[in-house]
Amino acid sequence: MSKRPFPRIRLETPALSHSTEFLAAVAASRDLHDPWASPPDSPAAFLAYLDKLSGPRDIGYLVRTEDGDLAGVINLNEIVRGVFKSAYLGYYGLEPHTRRGYMSAGLYSVVRRAFRNHRLHRLEANIQPENQASLHLVRGLGFRREGLSRRYLKIGGMWRDHERWAILAEDLHGP
Repeated sequence: MSKRPFPRIRLETPALSHSTEFLAAVAASRDLHDPWASPPDSPAAFLAYLDKLSGPRDIGYLVRTEDGDLAGVINLNEIVRGVFKSAYLGYYGLEPHTRRGYMSAGLYSVVRRAFRNHRLHRLEANIQPENQASLHLVRGLGFRREGLSRRYLKIGGMWRDHERWAILAEDLHGP
């Protein structure tokens, strides 16, 4: 996993108090997300997101810049414990903080937490093949491409192909 210098970030747990700021950032980032992601974009959708995070199978993080601005969101979804110890990784950056390294720093920190604090063994990111920025991001963090899943996720009302990328705990700190 990359050890290059990253900008300073802070991770926070999403809360109801973040609703206005979150929804404004998502609205300002609509062009950035289409067709890659469908973040919560209404008060009801944000409440549903928080409700999902209150269960045992999902953990969310807000990525903040060194100045405290909201730069992105990272989620560990569908966490399975037991012998599997795995989760899906979902993420999206927010304007005007894209392409400045904040999401690289945030993902690096969340991957470390997933393996060290949450004791997971595997994280999988599913990325549309045309999303070059996201593919570059996971490659740079040491994820490995495992294959293509045809018509894998329905995003923006359409079934879309996704490349499967994964990283294992031993990729971070050895076997």
